Amino acid sequence: MFNFWDSGVWSFLLTLAILLAAMLLANLMRRYIPFLRKLMIPSALLGGFLVLIADVIYKSIAGVSMFNDLTLEYLTYHGLGLGFVALALKSSGDKKEKKKRNGEIMDSGLSVVGAYLIQGIVGLAVTLGLSFVIANIFPASGLILPMGYGQGPGQAFNWGQIYENLGFTNGASFGLTIAAMGFITASIGGCVYFAGMRKRGKLVVGGSHENAEDCKDESVSPKDEIPMSESMDKMTVQVAFVVISYIIAFGIMYGLYRLFVAIDPDPTKFLLKTVNPLIWGFNFLVGTAVAMGVKAILNALYRKGVMKRKYTNDFMLSRIGGFCFDFMVVASIAAIKLEAFTYPEFIIPLSILCIVGGVVTYFYLKTVSKKVFPNYPDEQFLALFGNCTGTASTGVILTREVDPEFRTPAASNLVYLPLYAIVFGFPMFLLLGVAPDPIGGNPNGMAWLTLGILIVLFVVINLILFRKSIFHKTYKQDKKEE
Repeated sequence: MFNFWDSGVWSFLLTLAILLAAMLLANLMRRYIPFLRKLMIPSALLGGFLVLIADVIYKSIAGVSMFNDLTLEYLTYHGLGLGFVALALKSSGDKKEKKKRNGEIMDSGLSVVGAYLIQGIVGLAVTLGLSFVIANIFPASGLILPMGYGQGPGQAFNWGQIYENLGFTNGASFGLTIAAMGFITASIGGCVYFAGMRKRGKLVVGGSHENAEDCKDESVSPKDEIPMSESMDKMTVQVAFVVISYIIAFGIMYGLYRLFVAIDPDPTKFLLKTVNPLIWGFNFLVGTAVAMGVKAILNALYRKGVMKRKYTNDFMLSRIGGFCFDFMVVASIAAIKLEAFTYPEFIIPLSILCIVGGVVTYFYLKTVSKKVFPNYPDEQFLALFGNCTGTASTGVILTREVDPEFRTPAASNLVYLPLYAIVFGFPMFLLLGVAPDPIGGNPNGMAWLTLGILIVLFVVINLILFRKSIFHKTYKQDKKEE
C-alpha cells in the first residue's frame, strides 16, 4: 500500500526535473553570458556541472546527496543504449554510400584503438617513471587511464577493483576519478577546439549553426511516410520502435547470460566473469545491431508492398537520440565522484596522468581526423575526442554543436565503430590482466614488457590507419622516379 504523497512516488520524477532544469538554466547561461557563449560548452555538459556543484553544496549542508546514485547510473546506462538505437533506425543511404561508409567506420574504430594505445603508453610510462620517486605507487595503475578516458566509469571501476585486489590500495576510487576527469577533459578540449574553429572562421557564435535544423514539412512528414497524427501520434510510433528494439536487445543479452549460466555454472570461469560483463557493458552495440535488423525488416516490407507507407522518420529519430544523449551526459556528470583526490598520494600521479593523457589524446586525434577524414575533420575530431575522454554520447554532444542535424557521418561512426574497436583492441585488453605480474626478480618486469608491446601495437595500428596516405605517398614517389 502506498500514498501518492509518499516521496518514493515522486523521487524519480524529481531527479528528472532537476536534470532538465539544470539543462534549461545552462542553455540560458550560454545565451546570455558572453564568456560562456564564446566557450560554446554544450548545454548538457554545463548543466551536468551545475548539478554536480549544487549536489556538493547540498551534501555539505544536509550530509547526504540529493540524488540516488543508482538512478543516475540507470539514466546514464540506458540513455546511451536508447540514443544509439534511435540513430541506428535512421535511413542508411544508397549502396555506394554504404560501401564507402564501411571503410570510414573501420578507420573510426582504428582511431579509437590508437587513442586507447597512446593513452596506455603515456599512462604506463608516467606511473613506471613515478615509481622511482614515489615509493607506494602501483606501477601498472597507468593502464587505468585508457579504461577511464576511453571506456568510461564502468571499466575504470572494474580494473581499479581488479588492481586493488592485487595490492593497489583504493584502486577503485582511482579508476572512478580518472573517468570523472575524462568528462572534464572532454569539456575543456571541446571548448579549445571550438575556439580554434572560430579563429579559422568555420564557426560563428550565435550564427546559423545554432538554428540550422531543417523543420520543413517534407523533412518532418514526407509524403511516403505515415501522417503526423492518426489514431497514434507519429512521435509515439518512433518511440515505440526505439524502445521495442532496445528491449529485444535486452532479451538477447539475457538469453546469452542464461546460456552462460547453463554451460558455465562456476562464477570463477571465463564466460560469466569476462564475456558476460562485456556483453552487458556494450548494450548500445547489441541495441544497434537489433535496430539495424528492425530497419532492414521494415524496409523489406515496404519494398514488397506489405507496408504502404514508411513508419520511421529520420528527423524525429534524431530528436529522440538527442534527448537521450542530453540526459545521459547530464546524469553521468552529476554522478561524478573525485574521491581519489582526497588521498594525498594520488594527487601527483592523477594530475599528471589526466593532463598529459588529455593533451596527447587531443593532438593525436586532431592529426588522425585531418589526415584520415578530410571531408569532415572537425566533426570527426569532436566525435572521437568526446568518445575517447568521456563516453560515446559525449562525442555526439560535442559533434552536435557544429553539426546539429548530424549531416556528416561523424556521429553515426560512433554508433557502428565498437565492433572494430573490440577486434583491434582485444590484445590490449589481454595485457591489462598481466601487466602487474613480476618477471624473474623484477616486480615491474611485466609492466615494462607491456609498455614495449603497446608501442609495437600502436605502430601497427597506425600503419593500418594511415595506409591510404602511406600508399599514395609511396606511389607518387615511385611515379616521380620513373
